[in-house]
Amino acid sequence: MQIRNHLLEGDNVEQKETPNHSGPIDPRYLVFHFTAGKNASSSINWLCNPDAKASAHIVLAQDGSITQLAPFNIKTWHAGRSNWDGLSGLNSCSIGIEMDNAGRLTKVGSTYRAWFQKEYPENEVVHARHKFENELTYWHTYNEKQIDRATQLAEVLAKEYNLKDILGHDDIAPSRKKDPGPAFPLANISARILGRREDADDTYEVKVNMLNIRSGPGIQYEKVADPLTLGTQVTLLEIRDRWSKVDVEGCNDIEGWVYNKYIKFV
Repeated sequence: MQIRNHLLEGDNVEQKETPNHSGPIDPRYLVFHFTAGKNASSSINWLCNPDAKASAHIVLAQDGSITQLAPFNIKTWHAGRSNWDGLSGLNSCSIGIEMDNAGRLTKVGSTYRAWFQKEYPENEVVHARHKFENELTYWHTYNEKQIDRATQLAEVLAKEYNLKDILGHDDIAPSRKKDPGPAFPLANISARILGRREDADDTYEVKVNMLNIRSGPGIQYEKVADPLTLGTQVTLLEIRDRWSKVDVEGCNDIEGWVYNKYIKFV
């Protein structure tokens, strides 16, 4: 991917203009959101509807396709009432990326349901605590392709505009917003691109009696150590839709992949 005249170019990238924008900006921040919508196309249509009074620069679909709705030097209406680093109204200095994702889910019997009543299987659900909440709740996962594309896009934008920070909507509007939520590895993406490794440490613990740790994200990969036992604490290094790469606390030489279902945030 590359940026030319503030427009993104590359494979699986298209442009669709939204009328919901205003004057020029000098981007200093990147803000990630989730759409909390049924699919990418419905979210794109809504953000291009004048009645929405909302928009973003990018919608990133679950299949990794990217739709740009406005040039990166034009103000879109994604942040709303927001504050960060002494600034108010982040629309005036940030690029907004909407990730196609259902957001928070509700468990109904053995199923997990979004606010628009679509149901999701257990392997597309993360049970986690939002950083500004006390209780564990259910969240729609971001798949590996989405996360990879989001990381690539953030890297291109950070380089092009010399961005100061990569944020979530919940960072700049914590009293109102919960996106992109705990299923999105924002701290890891930010650390990888901006070099802030210390910000990426999230501690989890094993919640089953025995948990295999493998050399890659799948059961086809070999085990790298003896199984981890109940209560073992691990540091999250990378999260994918079903598997996460972790560092085993107290064991400097053990890193590997574990199944998300069997670890919990502490």
